[in-house]
Amino acid sequence: MEACRDFIQWLGPDMAIKILMCLEDPTDLIRACSVSSSWRQFVIENRLSKQLCLQRFPEISSASHAIEVKNTIEPVEVGDETSLEWELMKRDHRVYAFLARGLTSFIRKDCISQAICASSTDNYPDESIQNTLESRDRVGQIASYWSSEGDSDPTVPETLVYKLIAKLCVITEIHVQPFQAYFQYGFPIYSAKAVRFRMGYIGSDSGDELEADQESSDSAFVWTYTSPEFPMAQENRLQKFKLPEPVLCIGGILQIELLGRVQRQEMDSLYYICISHVQVVGRPLSLPFDVEILDPSGRCTLRYCPQAEHCSSPTRAPEEGEASEPTSFRTLAASVRGWEQMILNTILGGGAVVIDGDDSGNDSDDELVA
Repeated sequence: MEACRDFIQWLGPDMAIKILMCLEDPTDLIRACSVSSSWRQFVIENRLSKQLCLQRFPEISSASHAIEVKNTIEPVEVGDETSLEWELMKRDHRVYAFLARGLTSFIRKDCISQAICASSTDNYPDESIQNTLESRDRVGQIASYWSSEGDSDPTVPETLVYKLIAKLCVITEIHVQPFQAYFQYGFPIYSAKAVRFRMGYIGSDSGDELEADQESSDSAFVWTYTSPEFPMAQENRLQKFKLPEPVLCIGGILQIELLGRVQRQEMDSLYYICISHVQVVGRPLSLPFDVEILDPSGRCTLRYCPQAEHCSSPTRAPEEGEASEPTSFRTLAASVRGWEQMILNTILGGGAVVIDGDDSGNDSDDELVA
């Protein structure tokens, strides 16, 4: 009876790669590594974890070169029979496996967890920023919108600050709907002239939380990404602003800058900006993962916490396809140099990326398996 053949050896590397890249779940690739040492070596040497991660999340492929696994925080220990290149390839494999597992595979239009604060509010709490989380411009007979304070200068800007549902989200679009005052003569629309978006995290001096609906101060936040300006139409519709490229928001804080005013209120001749609804579209980090900002220089840690109570991100029900079974605690640490480049706006990079834990030959890749 003919001995069983290894299909990778039988088909050859090119065809084997094509077959393995048909996998939809990154944990299946980790399972393949558990078949034999030769399969594991084949997966790692051909960087299939990276290829599968970028295949599942094509919106981050433009910045894949930003991951600098070779420039690691911790030195790689190389044994007598182990090459430095092989150790770095193993680390690269594990980093992309964790990233592919952590990012959800579907786009969400509700990536906002809560409204934090506005630069001003005309009639608090009736015209609070909290109203912008409601998709309708009226609830029953009551209007639902946020309104700035009035100003005689139409160039005075306003800001709205939101907390996202995870401390790491890949954001692709932001939707903003100006409010049309159906109860005023002429049904005026209080839009801004333009919008701009910032992403970042709460500064260490401000604590983990800010009191909602209070006036915001830029000193409370560290902004790591600033978008171009987008013109806003004076129209009563949900206006969609697509970012030039997907942006990785580390820290889970979004600021919407409303630049310039176009509508004067007849009763007091002051300019206002009013917003009825805001949506954020993107891919959040799934439930078992969380991000901890380590220091103002931009060092952060991506933690794998299978028990929900260990995560500091807002509690939410697991989405379809998310795992919740127990496994060992693992950490993915990232040192980000040059926060102004926002890790090329897309994925952990611009610095060193390592996984804390044992990097010996007995890597426990199966800990990623659902």
